[in-house]
Amino acid sequence: MKKFFLLFLALGAVAMAGENGESMIKAYSVVAAGVGLGLAALGGAIGMGHTAAATIAGTARNPGLGGKLMTTMFIALAMIEAQVIYTLVIALIALYANPFIG
Repeated sequence: MKKFFLLFLALGAVAMAGENGESMIKAYSVVAAGVGLGLAALGGAIGMGHTAAATIAGTARNPGLGGKLMTTMFIALAMIEAQVIYTLVIALIALYANPFIG
């Protein structure tokens, strides 16, 4: 926890060193994009792990449904991954077409 505090403190010092408020907004946009992508990737990885585990358990219980379960798993994985891609798009918008900078 101390490392995160020191990281944010250092980024805050770099942001405050700018001549105007735009540099501070850009610096915190980078931090927000990084944290947001990290959380989205973490949530997506946990969801994918649970999906794969449930599919393996279902196939082990009833091997005849393996094909149906695999198809359903791939659809679920695509939906989970779409959420991470949406976060990536929002992070790229915050970095390159920042709506908070006038």
